Amino acid sequence: MGAQRSALPDLVDDSPALWDEGFGKAARGLLTGGVRCFAAQGFHATTTRDITAAAGLSPAALYVHFSSKEEVLFEITRTGHKSSLDVLTLVPPDTDPATHLRGLVAAFVSWHARHHVAARVSQYELGALTSEHYEVIVGLRRRSTSVFHDALTHGITAGAFPDADAHRVVRAILSLGVDLVRWYRLDGADSPEELGEYYADLALGMVAAAASRRAR
Repeated sequence: MGAQRSALPDLVDDSPALWDEGFGKAARGLLTGGVRCFAAQGFHATTTRDITAAAGLSPAALYVHFSSKEEVLFEITRTGHKSSLDVLTLVPPDTDPATHLRGLVAAFVSWHARHHVAARVSQYELGALTSEHYEVIVGLRRRSTSVFHDALTHGITAGAFPDADAHRVVRAILSLGVDLVRWYRLDGADSPEELGEYYADLALGMVAAAASRRAR
């Protein structure tokens, strides 16, 4: 059965804003269609016909722009991870490590809320990628992790944060941003920015709590 836009009212997010202008209109439509179908049905249950139907294109259109269904998934996943990394690089460094870490968390969480459907696909369909494509995504994930790890360890070294297990704390902070894609909706109680600010407060509390536990 072809995926229809009207059948997926709960899968509305800002995914179309993610695609690079280097992709033509049809290719961007296929990426958006892929997001909707993979999120609703999973990669393996989705056919190329589902994706083209969701994009309003003929069944053969996908192969004009992508070599396979897997390449559509890769471009969605690569774009999602690169975009979420880019927002971290836009957070200005601050002389106050707590302000800097707070800004990183707020940006990361807000991005995942704003693009929660594309992020859901990017995070939970990785097993369908080829090994070569998977390694590209792993590299982007490591870079994002490093941004948070560097910010936290800098704060600990500077004495702004109490000593804590940076690896565990960063893993918990990243989980805050990633897990929300399972349940978040843009028409819910919190805007992406409000949720980002709330989770930023939680993250700073986690740093203090982790240090307290380590001191026991």
